[in-house]
Amino acid sequence: MGSATRLAFSVLLITCSSGAILGHTQTQTCVLYSYSSSSSSVEGRGNISGVEICSGQKDKRQHCFATWRNTSGQVTVVKQGCWLDDPSCYDRWECVERKESPDVFFCCCEGSLCNQKFFYLPNSNHTPPLPPTNIPLTLRLPVVTALMYSLLPIMAVAIIVLLSFWMYRHHKLAYPPVLVPTQHAFHIMVEETGPLPPSPVLGQKPLQLLELKARGRFGCVWKAQLLSEHVAVKIFPAQERQSWQNEFEIFSLSGMRHENLLQFLGAEKRGSELETELWLVTAYHHKGSLTDHLKANVVSWSELCRIAQSMSRGLAYLHEDIPAYKPAIAHRDFKSKNVLLKSNLTACIADFGLALRFEAGKSPGDAHGQVGTRRYMAPEVLEGAINFQRDSFLRIDMYAVGLVLWELASRCKAADGPVDEYLLPFEEEAGQHPSLEDMQEVVVYKKLRPTIRECWQKHAGLALLCETMEECWDHEAEARLSAGCVEERVVQMQQSSVTAHEEIVTVVTMVTNVDYPPKESSL
Repeated sequence: MGSATRLAFSVLLITCSSGAILGHTQTQTCVLYSYSSSSSSVEGRGNISGVEICSGQKDKRQHCFATWRNTSGQVTVVKQGCWLDDPSCYDRWECVERKESPDVFFCCCEGSLCNQKFFYLPNSNHTPPLPPTNIPLTLRLPVVTALMYSLLPIMAVAIIVLLSFWMYRHHKLAYPPVLVPTQHAFHIMVEETGPLPPSPVLGQKPLQLLELKARGRFGCVWKAQLLSEHVAVKIFPAQERQSWQNEFEIFSLSGMRHENLLQFLGAEKRGSELETELWLVTAYHHKGSLTDHLKANVVSWSELCRIAQSMSRGLAYLHEDIPAYKPAIAHRDFKSKNVLLKSNLTACIADFGLALRFEAGKSPGDAHGQVGTRRYMAPEVLEGAINFQRDSFLRIDMYAVGLVLWELASRCKAADGPVDEYLLPFEEEAGQHPSLEDMQEVVVYKKLRPTIRECWQKHAGLALLCETMEECWDHEAEARLSAGCVEERVVQMQQSSVTAHEEIVTVVTMVTNVDYPPKESSL
């Protein structure tokens, strides 16, 4: 027996003991009645005039009593109330008179209100008892009270133990090892699905959840173990089936395997009808999202370029229409939280729950206008004035790219100035939890954008980055850069920074190699 088990067992014993003691030391209450000549008698239980709380020494037992007369079958209650400690009343849960033909009947008992009903049951069987209507059909009140005080602590401890165990399992081993479905299972669990994903079939391999990593609007993300490798499992509740199915279908499209798109491994439908969970299994990246990385770290100029170039390359591939291979896809919820970082700080794009694909001759599907994260919504989305064409949706993504580039610049240490604490776009202007109206006021009516620091303009590469982000978040959607153009700009930024560095080195070398004439001696 482990130490935790022994501790729980000890707590259980102590609690049960305290419950039993509590049952004996509870406050005693009795039916109170006092006969007067003007009071009318009733048959059976008397005319109750109130309830009395018994008082006395703490170490003495308290009892209830009743006295009555029986005149030709007419029962008249004389008195009822509390009775002092009397050994003859010990452990009597019912008020019963057993003497043969007394003038005045008397009984005493233990337990609150136990004198509410009283009986005459003589030791001899010749005298009949009181009418059977006075015999209680339910459990005796003192017994019920004792059981209640004894069982309630047990139930409370049991609930606490079960709740603690559930929380442990939920956060550490919330689910037992499960089997990722085979290729056949994909057809069963997804209605009207497209072609199967080109990723390798996982087969019946055990998959075990390890740690909850993130919780979002449509579900939560777990770190999981698949044989000897770590994977990510995104779990959707049943009510978010549409988002799960949309993301599954996007992942299942041909041509979706790219080094800068999150790698898809499999999907699963799990649980009963009432508690169905929908799983997506993808590659796991321990560095997490770009948001998480920028909160905890500053980035160098080379790291900024590596992240920006790989991010824009992934989005350019997502937007690209490759005939007979891959349709153009708009992300519609592009933000730093949906950009994951690999161990080498290259980026891959994730979360395609709101993505739209554009295939020739086919409807893009359910294309609601105002979707995504409010903070990253383009002006036309905030206004509800979207032109429902492919290029319009791609330009909405590019507006968000400009904001993510600003996040990178704000945490870059290359500029000659202090690096600010990490802030989300428009956090200074609209706060941490802006409403749709807040964002409309800032972005649409005031046409504000995140602040570009003066020191960024003094760095050759950052200056070009500032120009790029301004062209991405332009108020006019048609004026925005494409993802491919942003990728080319990042390459230029790297080259301009290297050229500027080489020029500085050359100047310093020329200065240090000048032959100065010898100084004349003052002697």
